[in-house]
Amino acid sequence: MTRPRWELADVVRQYGAEYLKRYTTSVAQRRVMRALQNCRTAVLGGHVETCRSCEHRQISYNSCRNRHCPKCQGSACAQWMQQRATELLPVPYFHVVFTLPNLLVDLTLANPRLMYGMLFRAASQTLLEVAADPRHLGAEIGFLAVLHTWGQTLMPHPHLHCVVPSGGLAPDRTRWVAGRADFFLPVRVLSRLFRGKFLDLLRQAFAAGKLEFPGRLASVADPQSFKRLLNRSVRTEWVVYARPPFGGPESVLKYLARYTHRVAISNSRLLNVADGQVTFRYKDYAQGSRKRTMTLAATEFLRRFLQHVLPDGLMRIRHYGFLANRFRAEKIALCRGLLEGAGPLSEKRPRAASPVPGESSAICPSCGQAALQRSQELHSRWERLPAPYFVRASLPASELWEVCDTS
Repeated sequence: MTRPRWELADVVRQYGAEYLKRYTTSVAQRRVMRALQNCRTAVLGGHVETCRSCEHRQISYNSCRNRHCPKCQGSACAQWMQQRATELLPVPYFHVVFTLPNLLVDLTLANPRLMYGMLFRAASQTLLEVAADPRHLGAEIGFLAVLHTWGQTLMPHPHLHCVVPSGGLAPDRTRWVAGRADFFLPVRVLSRLFRGKFLDLLRQAFAAGKLEFPGRLASVADPQSFKRLLNRSVRTEWVVYARPPFGGPESVLKYLARYTHRVAISNSRLLNVADGQVTFRYKDYAQGSRKRTMTLAATEFLRRFLQHVLPDGLMRIRHYGFLANRFRAEKIALCRGLLEGAGPLSEKRPRAASPVPGESSAICPSCGQAALQRSQELHSRWERLPAPYFVRASLPASELWEVCDTS
């Protein structure tokens, strides 16, 4: 895979210090900035690989492994998909999306842990309850939900992507209740129930004093103003939609690979980073997914990106129903037994992930032989760099290692 010319790390290295002077940042945001700029540089250490055949030597630097880093998701995604491949059932899978309205975006940014938690809770309860209703499916379903907080232009757009098998376990667990091949659950019913559940949770959070109202949100902090916000939200149409079923287990895995470990923007979308500006590519969904470009001041680009840094410990991928963690293996085995002719799906596991840039594939780039082996460890010494770390980390990796090497 060709390495992108520009990386998110370049924006942080060149304009991070300016951004920190202009904006207030959280500890989590500063941690992400530091991880991005140090990822796969000498700052984090690494190792030297030597070819046993031609004696070619190369340095491989360590990854930051931060979940907001676009360079560190390939390996994590591949490992996660291998685990999910053994859990797929031989039934159609639907894609259901739950989106919070724009009216609540500012409140969500001010209270991310609470609001994202309520989004997961309201959406999962909605799917489970509607599916359990005998008028619709009358079964216990299982699904995974993935939180995305961004739109294509990096503006806040909190929504959940849910991947749901068509069908579920009967209440007595003696049979599999098959869903329709071309229809999952009524979207209008899902939308209204989701809206009601989320607003009820929001009302409870306000009554318990759990919400914060910084800045301009102070205008809705009193009970009457907050009630008006809730009333406006009730009159708003909450977007819930279901996409047609996937073609099969392999299609489901390919979809999951695109969504589960995605960050707000990939390096491949960056077109230019220069003169205090960042130009990137995006899809305009209002115009039929037409590809367009946008140029932002570098500090504005960073501001938008850092809005999507999740609170520490917040799980962005969650499992529900018969896929919930506690009894997952037991219930999947039961589902397989109830689905006639359902054999193990281990043969449906995805192909091995492509090598991630910066990680060794054991193939020597000089002679082409599988003869690379570790010959020397390079220890992390970033803590020895003097502040501000942005200045030092903006150096090329080769120079940066010389700065770090005090031996």
